[in-house]
Amino acid sequence: MNAPSSFAAHDSPVFFDETHRMLRDQVRRFVETEIKPHALTWEAEGQTPREVLRKMGELGFFGIRYPETLGGSGLDQRATVVWAEELGRSTFAGVAITALVHTDMASVHIFNAGNDEQRAEWIPRCISGETISAVAVTEPGAGSDVKGIRTTARQDGNHWVLNGAKMFITNGVNADVFCVAAKTNPDSRPSQSITMFLVEKGTQGFTVSRALDKHGWRSSDTAELSFDEVRVPASSILGEQGCGFYEIMKNFQNERLVIGAMAMGEAQAALELTVAYLKERQAFDAPLWDKQAIRQRLAMLAARVESCRQMIYATAARLALGEEQTREVSMIKALAGELVNEVMYSCVQFHGGIGFMRESTIERMSRDARVQAIGGGATEVMLEEVAKRM
Repeated sequence: MNAPSSFAAHDSPVFFDETHRMLRDQVRRFVETEIKPHALTWEAEGQTPREVLRKMGELGFFGIRYPETLGGSGLDQRATVVWAEELGRSTFAGVAITALVHTDMASVHIFNAGNDEQRAEWIPRCISGETISAVAVTEPGAGSDVKGIRTTARQDGNHWVLNGAKMFITNGVNADVFCVAAKTNPDSRPSQSITMFLVEKGTQGFTVSRALDKHGWRSSDTAELSFDEVRVPASSILGEQGCGFYEIMKNFQNERLVIGAMAMGEAQAALELTVAYLKERQAFDAPLWDKQAIRQRLAMLAARVESCRQMIYATAARLALGEEQTREVSMIKALAGELVNEVMYSCVQFHGGIGFMRESTIERMSRDARVQAIGGGATEVMLEEVAKRM
């Protein structure tokens, strides 16, 4: 049974225009023809193939937010939400996060903090899919606590020398260029001690220590990275020396909005999948959908998903107008990360035994969703950000 479209009911000119609707249709077609038929193989391989990423680039998906002068489409945060939500609906979150890290969590640092030369060199290649990017901030002892990173960079003439390690780096195995956070001013306040660097794959001393074996997101490559006397030219600095913490915090707002939209795409797909299953699954001489308790539980979850989605849409629209939305984005990240896991729990439950089997879509989706309450800022950290602004 084909799941019903989730977009028709939300096709409101309040948030979206014809450009956004065309983008949604285009991404959805790509998901149906290029991702769903093949992604189980990618799950087993532990990565999304480069040729698929290049196809995304050729179709313009990697340049949604970048200006036309660099080869992009020049759209706003609403388009980003459309892109992330439709990838989430694919049911293959590993593929989704591979693409979203590249477009909205890594290459965006080059655009936001980079100078004209860095943008001209890297952004067109990131847009085309020729170059795939990763952001290396998290460390074995520093995740949501960005100020706690220990990777260092010392100046040596016209070069900087990096030493340290990074952990849980999405695209870490296969990326071509990395935006790396390192401490350059250890005697300064923590918020003024971090600088971002561009480090290319293959630079001497920079290695992938190991590819990580994850609970979910199996079609996304994730790595531990090592920096051993890695020399990069001074021209590799992104932005101002000592301002890396602020650049990271600045993009967290976009990153968390994207993760929230992706999570609600996953939740919507899970609900549609489960409703379709329950209407076919016979038990006690009737479809399981006839059981009032089941219907009402899913109806309440659908209402909560719709509420979260509408908050995401409204926040994206306000961000597009240039409004400050740190509180709202933190709310979204906390709410969406927890809600998608509630949805998956109930959907697995209502699938019964098959929901516990690796052969079922909902089992895979439930594993993928777990990290949504962790990555990009754990729920507890997000709630503290909200509480600070109450």
